[in-house]
Amino acid sequence: MRSPRRSPLHVPVFLCAVALLLARPAAADGGSGGGEADSGVSARVVRLYEDAAAATQRYEAVHREAEKQLAEARRSQRLLAREQKRIAGLHDDLGRIARAQYRQVGGVPYAAQIILADTPEELMRSQHVFSQANLAVETMAAKSRRAESRLAADRARSSALWRDLEKRNRKLAGMKKAIQAKLDEARRVLQKQADASAAAGTCRSAVRLDEASPRTGRPWVAPVREYRLSAPFGGGGTHWANRHTGQDFAVPIGTPVRAVGAGKVVKVTCGGAFGMEVVIEHPGGYCTQYAHLAAVTVNQGDRVATGQWIAQSGTTGNSTGPHLHFEVRVTPQLGSGIDPVPWLTARGVKL
Repeated sequence: MRSPRRSPLHVPVFLCAVALLLARPAAADGGSGGGEADSGVSARVVRLYEDAAAATQRYEAVHREAEKQLAEARRSQRLLAREQKRIAGLHDDLGRIARAQYRQVGGVPYAAQIILADTPEELMRSQHVFSQANLAVETMAAKSRRAESRLAADRARSSALWRDLEKRNRKLAGMKKAIQAKLDEARRVLQKQADASAAAGTCRSAVRLDEASPRTGRPWVAPVREYRLSAPFGGGGTHWANRHTGQDFAVPIGTPVRAVGAGKVVKVTCGGAFGMEVVIEHPGGYCTQYAHLAAVTVNQGDRVATGQWIAQSGTTGNSTGPHLHFEVRVTPQLGSGIDPVPWLTARGVKL
C-alpha cells in the first residue's frame, strides 16, 4: 500500500506570509481610523479584501487535504480489519489440520508411528503432508502479520498527517478571522467617509488603488467579479418612487467595481437617492450607471477601459444594505433605463 504523501511545502510558507500580513503596521496602510487618507483606506480595503480571499482559498485547500487524509486513514482501517479476519481464518485452518493429524495418529509418539506404519513410504507420506500443510499455513500467517504491520504503520502515518493538517487548518482559520476583523473595520471607516461625502453632496477626489492595467481580453464584463443578484429591474417596493430602474448586485462594502465596457466618464456625483454614483457613456450611445458607492477611482471626463476599476461598492444614498446598483440607459439621465441583464447577455456576459 502506498504511504500518504506529505502536504506541500507551500502550506507553511503561506501561513508565514499571512502572519506577515496580519503583523503589518497600520502606518503602512496610511494610518488608522478617521485619520486615514481617502486613498489609504480605500487601498487598504482592497488589499484586505484580496488577503481574505487568499486565506479562504488556502483554508479550503488545506481542509480538502485533511478530508483526503481522513478518508485514507479510514480505508487503512478497513483493510486492516479484513487482514485481521483473514489471519483469524488461517489460524482456524491450522488448528483443524493439527486436530485432524492428531486424530489420524491418535496422539501416538513419533517412535510408535514408525513401528506401526505399514511401510516406510506411508510414514514419510503422512509426515510430508502434515509438514507441507503446516509450512503453508505458517508462511501465509507470517505474510499476513507483515501486511498487518504495514497497514498499521500506514494508518498511523495517515492519522498523524490528518491531525497535522487539522492543526494547520485551525491556525489558518484564526488568521482568516483576524484578517476579516481588520477588513470589517476598514470597510466601516470607508463607508463613514462615503456617508460624510454624500451628506455634504460633494464627492472626494478620485482615490488610487494601484491597480494594474486591465487585461480582460473581452469587450464587455460584469460590473463585479463575485456577487449575488438581488433586486431585479422593474421590481416594485417601498424604496423606489415607481419601479426599480436597475439590477442590484449584493456585494460587501469596498468590493472593486469595474467598467462593463470601454467608454468615457460623463458623471461623478454624490448625494441624493443614489448616493455616490458614476455614469459612463459607451460607444454606440448606451450609458451605464454605478450607484450607492463608497469611493470612486475616476474623475469626470476620464477614459476607461473594459474591466477597469472605477469605484468601490458601498451603501450610500437610499440603500438598505451593501450592494451595487447597476443601470443601463439610453441617455446619461435617469428615466431612460432598460433591463441590464438581457443587455449584458446580448454582449456575451451571462449573469
